[in-house]
Amino acid sequence: MLPVADMTFPNGTPFPQSSDGFLYARCAVVAAGQAVWESVFLDVDKFFPYTSAECDGEWLLYVPDQAYELATGKEWDRSTRYCYESYSNKDGWPDLGS
Repeated sequence: MLPVADMTFPNGTPFPQSSDGFLYARCAVVAAGQAVWESVFLDVDKFFPYTSAECDGEWLLYVPDQAYELATGKEWDRSTRYCYESYSNKDGWPDLGS
């Protein structure tokens, strides 16, 4: 597991989380709605509850593909301008190295 930079339990101890787990937690925050993601953006401590397995937001990653397939009857062969994978923005995670 790759630890998430600057993530800690409420008591201040660091907790390990895989890059996939971090991605799915971010998705769970988005799925919880605008008020939640805005609150997490303003107060990082509010992110912690979304890091548990019960808040897995992985399903959100597949919504566009499923909607396209439902609308067209075809699989969406897409490429994206930006990668959503955790740590893909090297400038945003300088402490992780390469």
